[in-house]
Amino acid sequence: MTDPGLGRGVLHPAAATTQFDLLRREPAADLAPYVEYHWIVRWDLRGHPPHEQQVLCHPNVHLVFEEPAAAVYGVQRGLFSRRLTGAGHVLGVRFRPGAFRPLLGAPVAGLADRVVLAAELFGPAADEAGRAVLGTADPAAMAAAAESFLRGVLPAEPPQPAARQAEAVLALIADTAALVRVDQVAAAAGISVRGLQRLFAEYVGASPKWVLRRARLHEAAARAEQGTGVDWAALAADLGYADQAHLVRDFTAVVGAPPARYARRGPAPAGRGTARASR
Repeated sequence: MTDPGLGRGVLHPAAATTQFDLLRREPAADLAPYVEYHWIVRWDLRGHPPHEQQVLCHPNVHLVFEEPAAAVYGVQRGLFSRRLTGAGHVLGVRFRPGAFRPLLGAPVAGLADRVVLAAELFGPAADEAGRAVLGTADPAAMAAAAESFLRGVLPAEPPQPAARQAEAVLALIADTAALVRVDQVAAAAGISVRGLQRLFAEYVGASPKWVLRRARLHEAAARAEQGTGVDWAALAADLGYADQAHLVRDFTAVVGAPPARYARRGPAPAGRGTARASR
């Protein structure tokens, strides 16, 4: 089974592509210091059962233009689930790690596992922007409306050095499989463990330990998507677990099923929803 292109974190991606489309768009150059990318999800399930999509989220804050109102999603540390019914589309702005701190005006850890109406943070302009974004189905027009709003709320100056440091540490974790403990990350980043914890609470919104664990689960889910012939004991060792049982417990606690059972789940029945290639 190959990755259909939805990205790590979307569970059962092959089945998901029969239910909705995902399009990613790069931000305009002036917004790139703060915005990683825009994502647009479109679905048409009219005449078909609702679809429940589960996601192992990344350590990013998102601004989502959706019905009934635009909302800001902090880092979702559990298993995130979204129910899709009927037909519709949404646009999300994925902020770079650390980049939402100046917009919030407080430690990003305060947003963890929370969903806050965008109007509470940005005023009525957020809802006006939401109507403009959702008032069109054209991806370019949706992104343009979102970016027009962002230019009115983002700082004129580039992100603070600490925000860039937080993003760099997250990239280090993602790119270095050998980093499996917080003290290893701190040493590699040239910062104390306590300093790393403070940095993540202030700018990331999740602890270094959670980020390491989530990276492990992303890898385990990706391996499981390849089929049932996974050497789970070897994978557990590769990911820094003491043994296979620890990997199974960790995966089951978040995903709700052991990795081997997750791997056995097949794609959704044909004919449910639409899948138009739209990356």
